[in-house]
Amino acid sequence: MLYRTMPANGDRLSILGFGCMRLPTAEGRIDEPRATRQIRHAIDSGVNYVDTAWPYHGGEGEPVVGRALGAGYREKVKLATKLPCWMVHTAADMERFLSQQLERLNTAHIDYYLVHGLNGDAWDRMAALGVLDFLERAKADGRIRNAAFSFHGELPDFKRIVDAYPWVMCQIQYNFLDQVRQAGTEGLEYAASKGLGVVVMQPLRGGMLGYTSPPPAVADILNESGDGRTPAALALTWVWNHPEVTLALSGMNDEAQLEENLALASGTQPLALDAAQLDLIARIARTYQEIVKVGCTGCGYCKPCPSGVNIPDCFDTYNHLHMFNDPGGAKFVYALRMSGMISGTAGYASQCVRCGDCVEKCPQFLQIPDLLEKVVAELEGPDLKEREAMVRRVMAIA
Repeated sequence: MLYRTMPANGDRLSILGFGCMRLPTAEGRIDEPRATRQIRHAIDSGVNYVDTAWPYHGGEGEPVVGRALGAGYREKVKLATKLPCWMVHTAADMERFLSQQLERLNTAHIDYYLVHGLNGDAWDRMAALGVLDFLERAKADGRIRNAAFSFHGELPDFKRIVDAYPWVMCQIQYNFLDQVRQAGTEGLEYAASKGLGVVVMQPLRGGMLGYTSPPPAVADILNESGDGRTPAALALTWVWNHPEVTLALSGMNDEAQLEENLALASGTQPLALDAAQLDLIARIARTYQEIVKVGCTGCGYCKPCPSGVNIPDCFDTYNHLHMFNDPGGAKFVYALRMSGMISGTAGYASQCVRCGDCVEKCPQFLQIPDLLEKVVAELEGPDLKEREAMVRRVMAIA
C-alpha cells in the first residue's frame, strides 16, 4: 500500500480510502457480515482511512461501520464522517448530530469531521448558524481532530469556502469526466495551493467508469490501444496521477473490486502516466461524454421520492440503453427493476408528478423531472404492460 501525507497535520494516509456509501446489501439491507469482512480485510491490507456519513444506507451505515471497527480495528484507521447540513436548523442540531454520531460509531472522537455536501447557499446558511464556532468547540474538547468539508457546487463558491477557514481537508468529486465540473481540476489545484489535503470521491463516477465489460465504443478504444489495464485501473490511476490528491475513496462492495483496488494502490505513483496514456484516457472520456445521457452517480440522495420513483435505477437503465445500444434488453430490465416484482414497490419514471423535491437534493444539480420524461419516452410506451407480463413469466420460471 502506498501512502501520501495530509499537508496540514502530517497524517500518512493510504492512497485508497474505504468509502462506505455502497456497502454490500442483501434483501434491501446492509449485509453486515460481508461488509465487516471487506472493511477489515482492506485495513489488514494497509487501508487506513474509512469514510461514512449520517445518511448512508438510510442511516444504517454509521452503526455498521462502528461495529466493523471493533476488535481493535478502530485504532488502525483514521475515521471520517459528516455533519448532514441539510438537516441542521439550529446550532443545537450540530451538537446533537455529533453526539449521536460518536455513539453510533462507538468512538470517542472523529478523526476527520466534514460539513457534508456544501454548495454556495448551503455554506452561507451553515456559516450564519455558527458552524465554524461549533467546529472550534468540537476540536477544543477533542470530539473531532480535524475539520473538513465535502463539496458539490460551483467553482467560485468552492474557492470562497476554502478561504473561509483553516480547513485541514476538502472532499471533491473528481474523475476524468469531471475535470471542469463542480470544483474540477482548478479547484483541486487551488485547494492544494492553500495547504489543504484533497480527498476524491466518485473516482469511478458511481462505478460507471469501472465496468468490467465497458460499453462497446469504449471497449474498441481499449482493444485498439493494447494498454491491457481494466477500465477501473485507468480511472483510478488517472486520479492518483495528480500529486495534489491525498487519497481516493472507493465504494468497494465486491471482493474482486476490493482486491483489484488494493493491488492498484500498492503500485500507482503520481505523475506516472505518459503522454500516450493520457491521450488514451482523454479519448475514452470524450466517448463517455457522447454516450452517457444522464450524469447520475447513483448516490441516492434524491430518495425517497414522494411519488415512489426509483430515480437512480431509472437513470442507470437509461444510461445503459445508450451506452450499450440495447433497447430490447434495456426495456426488459427496466420493467423488471421498476415494476416492483423484486422490490415490492413500483418505481416507474412515469410516476413523477414534478414536485421538485429531488432537484433540491441532487448533488449533481440534475433537472430530474425533465430527464425522467426522456426515460418515459424511451423506456415505457404502449408495450410496457406486455413487457411486465414477460418479466412475470421469466420470474416464475426462475
